[in-house]
Amino acid sequence: MEKFDVTVIGSGPGGYVAAIRCAQLGMKTALIEKYPTLGGTCLNVGCIPSKALLDSSEHFYNAVHHFEEHGIDIKAPKVNLKQMIERKRGVVKMTCDGINFLMKKNKITVYQGHGSFENKNTIQIKKDDGSVEKIESAKTIIATGSKPSTLPGIEIDKKRVITSTEALELTEVPKHMVLIGGGVIGLELGSVYGRLGSKITVVEYMDRIIPGMDGALSKELQRILKKNLGFEFLFKHKVTGVKATAKEVTVTALNAKDEPVEIKGDYCLVAVGRKPYTDGLGLENAGVKVDNRGRIETDGHLKTNVDGIYAIGDVVKGAMLAHKAEEEGVYVAEQLAGQKPHINYNLIPGVVYTWPEVAAVGYTEEQLKEQGKKYKVGTFPFKASGRARASMDTDGFVKVLADETTDEILGVHMIGPRTADMIAEAVVAMEYRASAEDISRMSHAHPTFTESMKEACLDATGKRALHI
Repeated sequence: MEKFDVTVIGSGPGGYVAAIRCAQLGMKTALIEKYPTLGGTCLNVGCIPSKALLDSSEHFYNAVHHFEEHGIDIKAPKVNLKQMIERKRGVVKMTCDGINFLMKKNKITVYQGHGSFENKNTIQIKKDDGSVEKIESAKTIIATGSKPSTLPGIEIDKKRVITSTEALELTEVPKHMVLIGGGVIGLELGSVYGRLGSKITVVEYMDRIIPGMDGALSKELQRILKKNLGFEFLFKHKVTGVKATAKEVTVTALNAKDEPVEIKGDYCLVAVGRKPYTDGLGLENAGVKVDNRGRIETDGHLKTNVDGIYAIGDVVKGAMLAHKAEEEGVYVAEQLAGQKPHINYNLIPGVVYTWPEVAAVGYTEEQLKEQGKKYKVGTFPFKASGRARASMDTDGFVKVLADETTDEILGVHMIGPRTADMIAEAVVAMEYRASAEDISRMSHAHPTFTESMKEACLDATGKRALHI
């Protein structure tokens, strides 16, 4: 039986990054993955393939709606969905191959098979051919991620009633896609098909989309999706069931008045979040505890109740984000090496890759009100940005929340072009506890989208914005 200092179960962003960092720090490391390719949900059926399709569909949308204004005359473009899917697969393969290279480079032993605990230090790996191999590990990091959730009364048939996984492999553009859930995953994939010509209806239990983000972002994104892509929104609707035939789906729901509502379409995408994936891990054999939501319980150092076993990423509490999992993977690895790393969970940004993009970090205005915190607000619209006008991306704004007394930045909320990249400036500023005044006095290249961050900070410090 081969022995390892550390074994990581799961090769998603949290798992493979944890393995790399452990190897860098001199530990003999093993990585176990049940699927044939490394990378987990994010690389195979999540972040990477969805962004590939988002980019492809955005090119098509611009060709249809904006090329002529830019002085580009072309014949009416047609959707070649098969090629879009093929390109997406190529991007996924290239990315997953990159993870294989990194494993070899860092001399990490990779096992393909289903890993589970026989006891706290012995892990068995069941291969596809039915054979079982056992390894011994002094420490183990559980990074098995999550899988799509569903609702009572909904049967996912993977044909007409689908999850995000099937939505990445459709063979036709839906005529009418019904989205159950107005969160990040649904809105991104809805955008893909909305740009390609699908009618999109969003059925949401809450009173707004992206409910975890600042209310101003929710309101603006709803307005833009309705204006640009014709999205329809049904809020305060409780889904009671979905019935599918060979060519049609019928979603039933109760509206805010408890009246029954029927929505018919040809596809229904169930995007009501994700749940921790711990099936068949043998946690009971190691004595590892889970909470009432199926998440593995950990302390402030991501250590389970069993000495030597840690858990990171979607399988523990907190935001289900790839970059959060990566930070936790590095955090655990460095702890095992005797270092004293730190994660500020309030400064892990969230992004929605619609167009315009939505990005945020820190406290929302609603949270500050709940805390009774006195704050200032600075905003700047992209319609006042020269760079945004040049690229015809004038929807959205940057919103900065700063402490009323100290001027320290408490939260930054953006909706607009390339805000997924712009939010990094806000994270750096807040990591070093910068004030709005600090950012407002830093030179930002002109013309750039990031000038809008400076202008919002100017607005927060005495309404000194220069271009509104």
